[in-house]
Amino acid sequence: MASTALPGGTFTLAGGPTLTRMGYGAMQLAGPHVFGPPADREGAVAVLRAAVELGITHIDTSDFYGPYVTNEIIKEALHPYPAGLHLVTKVGSLRDAEGNWPKALSRDELRKAVDDNLEHLGLDALEVVNLRVGGFDAPAPGSLAEPFTVLAELQQEGLIRHLGVSTVDAAQLAEAQSIAPVVTVQNFYNIANRADDALIDSLAAQGIAYVPYFPLGGFTPLQSDTLSHVAEQLSTTPMAVALAWLLQRSPNILLIPGTSSVAHLRENVAGAALELAPDALEKLNAIAG
Repeated sequence: MASTALPGGTFTLAGGPTLTRMGYGAMQLAGPHVFGPPADREGAVAVLRAAVELGITHIDTSDFYGPYVTNEIIKEALHPYPAGLHLVTKVGSLRDAEGNWPKALSRDELRKAVDDNLEHLGLDALEVVNLRVGGFDAPAPGSLAEPFTVLAELQQEGLIRHLGVSTVDAAQLAEAQSIAPVVTVQNFYNIANRADDALIDSLAAQGIAYVPYFPLGGFTPLQSDTLSHVAEQLSTTPMAVALAWLLQRSPNILLIPGTSSVAHLRENVAGAALELAPDALEKLNAIAG
């Protein structure tokens, strides 16, 4: 793998591997609406290889992207995987024939999800598995003890090395930690949606990574005149500013912006390196009110 210095440097997961804080999210490698095959499979393969060439060591994926499609492309592009590359996947949902995302949290569904990820990625053990329990952009109340215990058992069997949780609140995280160590939390968070500020600071103190998804709002893109104005003043894009802000927000934040374009991938990496001055940060911090 290339040794190119990436924005933000690296972060070592608690008791786990060291990842580049600038990662890559593979969701967009599937077809439209994360369903079916991509129009340009060769282009998807090229993006993954470019990410590795840039020095990215953290690729976020899931077998329900496609379904199966994204993981199969990752295997085609990168297997046998270079030393130091870490694949992080998630379980807890399925894709039905209509492209919906039904929950899949039973013992049998979780075991099958882990087995499917192993098969489609060509691995004997998964580096990190996040248990997804909430909705698209917010936690859902309730216990996660039963499904997280299943993943802890699979970890004991040697099929998973490290565990994480996704779309959870602080109480659910604490519940998970009472069952097994947690190395990552993956939640909806960006410059305008900052409900997790206290959680991020708590995780930083514990050496736990926080991985925000939808840095520009995801399925409902963030509309912010302030963000656009700051980007214009810096002669860059809103995405670059949003990624740079996240990297400067806390040292335990890891980025996984997705794209199906090599050019856009390079833009994201370059944009995240932007150093935001105190006056720009003050304006951006005010977006969330």
